[in-house]
Amino acid sequence: MILFVVFNKIYRYHTIDNDLGKKVTKGAIILDVRTDSEYSKGHIEGSVNIPLGTIRESYSELDSTKTYITYCSHGLRSAKVKNILKEKGFKEVYNGGVMTDLEAIIEKYTLKE
Repeated sequence: MILFVVFNKIYRYHTIDNDLGKKVTKGAIILDVRTDSEYSKGHIEGSVNIPLGTIRESYSELDSTKTYITYCSHGLRSAKVKNILKEKGFKEVYNGGVMTDLEAIIEKYTLKE
């Protein structure tokens, strides 16, 4: 368990993109890539739920010219979705990592303005 926590912190440190709060205020779409049941238990207000398991079929519903920020419960699924969308030609996709971390970033950035 300790190894996972250390790995998780290192992983999140290297994959979370900068300026996410600024991107949200400029209209970035927040993608919740958790399951439908996880989403129904709580999510970031205004986020769109497209689970990792359906993204390969659902990505065509998204506008590839818009900016997206992905998030999930541990940061792994959000990184996978970011990479899938990049492979599909999306240019502006960012990994928001863990839901609670992204919420804190957004709140902190909102308070600055």
